[in-house]
Amino acid sequence: MVLKKIEIIGTSPDAFYKAVENAVKEAAKTVRDMKWVEVTKLGAKIKGEEITEFKATVKIAFEVER
Repeated sequence: MVLKKIEIIGTSPDAFYKAVENAVKEAAKTVRDMKWVEVTKLGAKIKGEEITEFKATVKIAFEVER
């Protein structure tokens, strides 16, 4: 088996884990045979004293088709 990794960023107004889920769901629209996700970076937008958006940078590995 050979795997390839892509890096994408997911966002959510609610939570970091939702940002990760959104990244995986979006990738699943065009990537088949995903095997794992690695969260590499977390960040958030703030306005005043409130967090307005959660951001998760993730690497998703998937099997290369032959």
